[in-house]
Amino acid sequence: MSTLQMHKQDTGVQTTLALLEELLGDFAPRDFAVHLWEGTTWGPAQGHPARFTLVLKHSGALRRMFWPPNGYGLPEAYIYDDFDVEGDCHAFFDVLTYLMNRPLGLWQRLHLAYDLWCLPSEARPRHGRGPVHLSGRPHSPERDRQATGYHYDVSNDFYQLWLDRRMVYSCAYFSSPDDDLDTAQEHKLDYLCRKLRLRPGQRLLDIGCGWGGLVQYAAEQYGVNALGITLSKPQMELANERIRRAGLQDRCRVEIRDYREIDEPEGYDRLVSVCMFEHVGAKLLPAWFKQAARLLRPGGTFLNQGIVMNIRERMPRRPTFVQQYIFPDGELVAFHQAMRAAEEGGFEVRDVESLREHYVLTLREWLRRLEAHADEARELTDESTYRAWRLYLAATEQRFRSGYYNLYQTLLVKPDHGVSCLPLTREDWYA
Repeated sequence: MSTLQMHKQDTGVQTTLALLEELLGDFAPRDFAVHLWEGTTWGPAQGHPARFTLVLKHSGALRRMFWPPNGYGLPEAYIYDDFDVEGDCHAFFDVLTYLMNRPLGLWQRLHLAYDLWCLPSEARPRHGRGPVHLSGRPHSPERDRQATGYHYDVSNDFYQLWLDRRMVYSCAYFSSPDDDLDTAQEHKLDYLCRKLRLRPGQRLLDIGCGWGGLVQYAAEQYGVNALGITLSKPQMELANERIRRAGLQDRCRVEIRDYREIDEPEGYDRLVSVCMFEHVGAKLLPAWFKQAARLLRPGGTFLNQGIVMNIRERMPRRPTFVQQYIFPDGELVAFHQAMRAAEEGGFEVRDVESLREHYVLTLREWLRRLEAHADEARELTDESTYRAWRLYLAATEQRFRSGYYNLYQTLLVKPDHGVSCLPLTREDWYA
């Protein structure tokens, strides 16, 4: 190494240490460490074991993470291995939350920006599938198929590594934090069926059915005739294979259909959609609920489970990391916006339940299982895809834990000339 290179490296080390002290010197307790590329370790505070270690892979890592301040730097720096997190990823996001909420004066911001800009602009080579590139009008049927393919066609085997045995890709329902994931997901499926008050012979439509776990469970345990629709071919193929193995093909099936393509007015006794309406698009929510009401028989119920954003939070002005690397075109709205669209679509809101804490537990378990199968996940996909999902699961857990996101199960009814056809109490749900 030349004298100039050694000087630049030493300058990078000193600038990085100064930035860490400026940004995180007041964080208490400092129960984490930062390991620099040339061997220096900063922290943790005396008497506090490190919950995680932030590993900076090169002298420009902090610059890649925080400059420019456009919201993409940090996730992309992680995905493309400018830095790593060894240990508790949840604790890492607690530190990031502290940084995002820390008030800084103008002079302090300018000083930090200058120090970041002075660091080398070095970056790791970018490998892997990269951010999504979609064409067409947002939320048109063709573009929705592209977005679905980007997310779900990673491979069924990848999702099987960290989902439960039924491959239910939505919030589980825990009777205790000690429940295993298989048990909690089966509780959720049964809870959905009880809230819908399913009966043998009824027709059930599951909009956005994933790998068909709910339609198979409802047909098997409640005797309904169930149709699930998805835009993912791998999901459809595996779902129908599992249905055939269970001998339920005469009572349930999964098809590749867009919800706008279903043309059976008043053809279903019950509708259910679990964490799909986040992909409909805010402007299309009224049409989505109107279509659901059109498909439902008078007196029928629709159970919609979905993620919403806290009304006090600002809606992002530009595509987020999740929209670029995980769920293309996904949009979250405030809860009151969703309920207004439901009522405008012809529904009456009969019951609302928040499952926010249940999603925290679900995401923690998904992340734990993904990390336990890290090598297999890398073999099935690539390093950047594994890292994107690890970051996504940890970040989303923090969002639910902090109350930035919430999850609601909403029971809607299509009244039959003012008659709800519902019992007076919820007693049968909890029997």
